Amino acid sequence: MAEHVLTGTHGLLTVREWPHERPRYLALVVHGYGEHVGRYEELAQVLVAHGAAVFGPDHTGHGKSAGERVLIEDFEDVVTDVHAVADLARAAHPGVPLVLVGHSMGGLIAARFAQRYGSELAALVLSGPVIGAWELPGTLLALDEIPDTPVSPASLSRDPEVGAAYRADPLVWHGPMKRPTVEAFARTLETVSQGGDVGPLPLLWLHGDDDRLVPLAGSRVGVEGIRGGTFTERTYAGARHEVFHETNKAEVFADVTDFLDGVLTG
Repeated sequence: MAEHVLTGTHGLLTVREWPHERPRYLALVVHGYGEHVGRYEELAQVLVAHGAAVFGPDHTGHGKSAGERVLIEDFEDVVTDVHAVADLARAAHPGVPLVLVGHSMGGLIAARFAQRYGSELAALVLSGPVIGAWELPGTLLALDEIPDTPVSPASLSRDPEVGAAYRADPLVWHGPMKRPTVEAFARTLETVSQGGDVGPLPLLWLHGDDDRLVPLAGSRVGVEGIRGGTFTERTYAGARHEVFHETNKAEVFADVTDFLDGVLTG
């Protein structure tokens, strides 16, 4: 694994690369709220073994990147940052197809990226994406003060080790959400809902049916709004929010690589 430092819209961004000498595709991993791309080590290894060079930034205010912790005032800037990472990947491997994989908040960023730069992508994979009817921002913004209730580690996966590692991870934010970030979520949910579908771009949607952080029914509204002509859905019985860390993750990884095989050979 290598690390790069890019100048983002709000300071320096740390980008991880899981290299491949002669990749058949590039995979750009877009992490979720409060976490960092290092939590996607296993997914990255699966994709490298499948023939990808994998890249992923820590977003502004997250992980090893600069900025006040978990402060995102405009997700359009984060999309611009992710596009800079795409440019870095393509400079290393010109002409190689690019696939975007976004989880949770990263799904919101990836969906918006596809609306802005969809012609640059070969495929879009959304895992537990924050799109559509997500009620949390409205609930929090109605309060005078946002409560200090961090993400429950048990909501991430049925595997207790996942929650324990999350709780102990110093690069994960364990404090309250910040009002400007919640306001940015609300605005960008609206932007994506009005931003049109992704046209012919192949889209794979992954979701646990016991996801309490980003409930499946709310995301479905958003996915229906952006899906174009080539759409694949995989919902997993009993799975919680992080399907890449779930007890059935081998099945999830196989669904991703099968989908990408179909895209790349099709």
